[in-house]
Amino acid sequence: MKISINWLNDYVDLKNISVSEIVDKLTYAGLEVEEIDDQAKKFENIVIGYVKEVKKHPNADKLSLCKVNDGKDDYSVVCGAPNVAAGQKVAFAKVGAVIPNGGMKLEKAKIRGEVSFGMICSERELGLGDNHEGIMVLDPLLKEGLSFADAMEMKDTILEIAITPNRADALSHIGIARELSALFNLHLKYPDVNFKESGKKSEELASVEIKNSDNCPRYIGKVVSKVDIKESPDWLQKRLKSIGLRPINNIVDVTNFVLHEVGQPLHAFDLDNLGGKKIIVRDAGKNTKFTTLDSKERKLQPDDLMICDANKPVAIAGVMGGENSEVKSSTKNLLIESAYFNPSSIRKTSKNLGLSTDASYRFERGTDPEITKWAARRATQLIQQTSSGEIAIGEIDAYPHKITQRKCELRFNRLNKILGYQIGATDVEKILIKLGFIIEKKSADELTVTVPSYRHDIEREIDLIEEVARIYGYNKIPEVSKISVTLEEKVDHYAFNDRVRELLNSLGFYEIITNSLLSEDIAKRFGNVINLLNPQSSELSHLRTSLIPGLLTSISNNIKVNEKDLQLFELGKVFEKVSVSNISDFKDFNESEHLLLAQTGNRIRNEWFEKDSPADVYDLTGFVESFLTKILPEVTVNVKSMNESRSRFDHSFGLFCQNQNIGFGGRLKEELCALFDVDQDVYMVQVDLSVLKGISITKKIFNELLKFPKVYRDVAFVLDVNITSNQVISIIKEVSSNLLHNIKLFDIFQSESLGKDKKSLAFQLEFFNSSRTLTEEEVEKDFRNAIKAVEKIFNAQLRGS
Repeated sequence: MKISINWLNDYVDLKNISVSEIVDKLTYAGLEVEEIDDQAKKFENIVIGYVKEVKKHPNADKLSLCKVNDGKDDYSVVCGAPNVAAGQKVAFAKVGAVIPNGGMKLEKAKIRGEVSFGMICSERELGLGDNHEGIMVLDPLLKEGLSFADAMEMKDTILEIAITPNRADALSHIGIARELSALFNLHLKYPDVNFKESGKKSEELASVEIKNSDNCPRYIGKVVSKVDIKESPDWLQKRLKSIGLRPINNIVDVTNFVLHEVGQPLHAFDLDNLGGKKIIVRDAGKNTKFTTLDSKERKLQPDDLMICDANKPVAIAGVMGGENSEVKSSTKNLLIESAYFNPSSIRKTSKNLGLSTDASYRFERGTDPEITKWAARRATQLIQQTSSGEIAIGEIDAYPHKITQRKCELRFNRLNKILGYQIGATDVEKILIKLGFIIEKKSADELTVTVPSYRHDIEREIDLIEEVARIYGYNKIPEVSKISVTLEEKVDHYAFNDRVRELLNSLGFYEIITNSLLSEDIAKRFGNVINLLNPQSSELSHLRTSLIPGLLTSISNNIKVNEKDLQLFELGKVFEKVSVSNISDFKDFNESEHLLLAQTGNRIRNEWFEKDSPADVYDLTGFVESFLTKILPEVTVNVKSMNESRSRFDHSFGLFCQNQNIGFGGRLKEELCALFDVDQDVYMVQVDLSVLKGISITKKIFNELLKFPKVYRDVAFVLDVNITSNQVISIIKEVSSNLLHNIKLFDIFQSESLGKDKKSLAFQLEFFNSSRTLTEEEVEKDFRNAIKAVEKIFNAQLRGS
């Protein structure tokens, strides 16, 4: 954003402060000055010249040979402008000058046999306009030899300031002046807004109706009649030209001036072209097309906010006006619009249309709802001064739901603790007042302030601390020669994920990273979707509800280049909406971190000693078990077949640990693979890392070698085929003493010889005591108790008995 130092002086006295000081202070305060343009330096060696004589060039029909005086000497100058004439005062660029537009350095030159000692400049060559049909003819009262910058009152410095998105309050000259008043402890002067009102009230001449108060909380209308559309006065043109704006006419120039003065975008409607003399603020609706001021027809989304009259749309709210209501040379009656629009609504419309303007740039960052009336009155005052219009009494102020200003508390001890040094309470109060905060309550310990309506970025105490620190000066933070730091165990939040990657890499899996955005159709297949407000395209319009689409896309891309044997994994977050309504709180959606593994193609490629062997679900479960054994040592993870149908898998199974389902997997259904042009079996396992990280792991401790012998007993039971080994092991543990430490299933046998629907399970039982040798009697007692319990509960028979 361009800021003129001369313009700033209208609001804060900077005459005794150097430009370098201003630049340093602003940059330290978070408003980085990217470029400094010294206007006087730009016009160095360009002076007011007097054309004493003009005669035809002897060797060229379209050139003139001029004699130009700079107040001291006469110079011969060759000029090609058709409007050059004797007696004119002109902008004379002497030898050694650098032409502002183009950067050409002038040298003595021979043109068609005649020596030229400089150039008589046009507006375009001076960078002051687009006119290059002839030279710039100046006021005849100007004294020759005077510096062009001094004569044209262009001794100014223009600052190019990078304004961060959260600092919409600084997108104006008054906004920057407010910062400087706090930084240099200067008085901030707002312009006096006084003018004469007469005739009817604005409300009698026009009306305003807001149908969407969420996106347009406030709309001010001010009526000015009998205006005269003409060229703006010199002072207004100079202000706009200084920051690179092209003057158009007095009405448009006033709205642009107020925009850059206070940061409030305005729009002037031709009141006579407004149907019913009425403004209606509403949504565009379906299939709306609208021609904007740049003569382009634009297609609008149904929820784009429009400014309409009683019959038709007349402007895209906060972005650009329409051709059908623009101010023309014949315009006599105006309605000045000054409104506050919802930033997200304007941002969405601007992105949808691919149209960014000075107005939308400010509205989408958040303007000041309380400055709207002042801005309308300021524009009205300037319009009256530049066009002699008649101002209707009062304003139309549609403000259905007043926006309340936030209050924040600031504790002095918290301020000093955060900054690490003391700032006096008086200094803190003075800084906040200079920035526009209102002190509501103060004590020895804290302040309660009302946040200005233009500071949308101030929400918490820490924000107030930052404001105090940046104005007080980060360069005032004292140097500390010694810092005492308590050494604590560092928590590496990425360590677990890094370990996951390391283990899967060692098992032969390659990591992929896919886009976290999906199309609505794909995202809906995997969960309750969350849409983006401003998607770049329909293919990337919703947050992903699963990692599966991204991984399938990657598999498909690999298969297309004949890479069919793949082992891939991805770590990433997925998002799913919980509530039925729109998201308004963090409770309305779930965000979880998942791990997805996939295997497809052959697990063994054709070699001379073995043939191709396709991967199957058992290969993948083997990899998963190996991975989980490493990532969760000493923790039992069970892989169980899942009978319930999973919409995405055949032959599905679940992973269970400590009574929690940590994941599931199986063979992906063919119809799902077909959506991504994958024509081979794909096996996947999805693990919920959020749950996996919460599994408690027993810390490893050192145990001495056992000094006493272990005792082993083997036993085999004939049981019904539907009884699992885990059920038997559970009963044995339940009835045994603490001498039994381990039970191992070592054989499963099924045969008609055992009986119909019968099977044999053989177990090895391990007994020991770490402090003594066991006796035969106590081992035998435990062993017999276990046998009896299994026989009784499962109606089992001891095999071989």
